[in-house]
Amino acid sequence: MDFSAKLKQLRKERGITQEQLAKRIGVERSTVGKYETGVRPSMEVLRRISTVFDVSVDYLIGQEPVGTSRVPGNLLPLETKKVPLLGRIACGQPLFASEEHGEFIVVPDTLDADFCLRAQGDSMVGARILDGDIVFIRRQDTVENGQIAAVLIGDEATLKRVYYYPESEKLILTPENPAYEPLVYMGEELGEIRIIGRAVAFQSVIR
Repeated sequence: MDFSAKLKQLRKERGITQEQLAKRIGVERSTVGKYETGVRPSMEVLRRISTVFDVSVDYLIGQEPVGTSRVPGNLLPLETKKVPLLGRIACGQPLFASEEHGEFIVVPDTLDADFCLRAQGDSMVGARILDGDIVFIRRQDTVENGQIAAVLIGDEATLKRVYYYPESEKLILTPENPAYEPLVYMGEELGEIRIIGRAVAFQSVIR
């Protein structure tokens, strides 16, 4: 089974629409349609898809990992790693980001994340990030417009979609809930804003 067929099968088995998958991996819905009709995504997108479905990239592209040992029943060993949980991040108004030292979340080792934060609030529900969910962050100080990022505003942290316009020195932090207004910063205000990293995945709490 090739990648396109495997992706479509996984998506239908998990009951995920193309639009839902697109939001989870940060692409347009039409792009997911292209993936399912023969277009091969980048390695970065493959990693995101593998995280969503909890499978390896090698499984998605039909390659067995070199040197992987097998166990009875043709099962592959699950490879995981621990990602530190550094505290809470506001999905709403900015919130002080306290650290919770010594706590870790176990994830597949294919997940490219440096740390994670616990979401608090409901401003990102449109991105399916709910209160209490764990959001995994990859450290980087810039993101592309439209990507979700953890952002420090002074000593407070918030999770929003980022839009930066250098020509007008304007930064807009946009929620995924119409009940909240975007946060707009301009000129000298930008000196107090720092991007911590890009959100690469989330883990829903059990409800």
